[in-house]
Amino acid sequence: MTLDLSLRRDPVVATQALAVGYSGVPVARDLDIEVRPGEVVALLGRNGAGKTTTLHTIAGLLPRLSGRVSLHGRTPPRSFHQRVRDGLALVPEERAVVRRLTVLENIKISRASADAVFGIFPELLRLRHQRVGMLSGGEQQMLALGKFMAARPDVLLIDELSLGLAPMVVERLLETVRDAAERGTGVLLVEQQPATALMVADRGYVLSGGRIQLAASSDEMLAHLADIEAMYLDESALNHEDRKTSKGENS
Repeated sequence: MTLDLSLRRDPVVATQALAVGYSGVPVARDLDIEVRPGEVVALLGRNGAGKTTTLHTIAGLLPRLSGRVSLHGRTPPRSFHQRVRDGLALVPEERAVVRRLTVLENIKISRASADAVFGIFPELLRLRHQRVGMLSGGEQQMLALGKFMAARPDVLLIDELSLGLAPMVVERLLETVRDAAERGTGVLLVEQQPATALMVADRGYVLSGGRIQLAASSDEMLAHLADIEAMYLDESALNHEDRKTSKGENS
């Protein structure tokens, strides 16, 4: 892990008292989140807690309701595409691939380097002329992640990377995410499997009831994971406040 080294650096992405939501209605508020170069930070929470909404607001896909988002210590451009040009990448929950095109064609339209993508995921090289719709879910996710990572972003926002994938594939993907952090990328990872996320992360935040309820190192969270899951992550314990904030939020 790179926690000690990364803490010596200024955050590459941060939020201060951020409120996120839809049509002026908050899903989550008072969010103070920091990600520094070279670290992976997990954002955990039940379905509907506001995790995806938070990522989309940081990325510029949704307007913030109040508070502040900063990239490299500055207020970022308003639009998503401008933030991408400033070094941000968002890997969405829905795999960002065009199924009717081949692997190489997907890489070409993303303007990524094929050599870079295949360097990250050599498994894709033999599939380069294969139509993406014929690939497994894991191979599609490798392609999606590889396209974004090939650009060496300063900030990598990842939403539910493991969704529907076998544990061995998830481990391979998260190893690559960890490698990106080791090269200096700051990663904010939303993940449905807390233990899996915390094994690769340096720190974590738990979002519940519309607010950050816990911020701690991954080691601390793993040591108390059963209690954290029971208090904040168990879907059967979804409380009234979480039900209110889950409107319009799928993750």
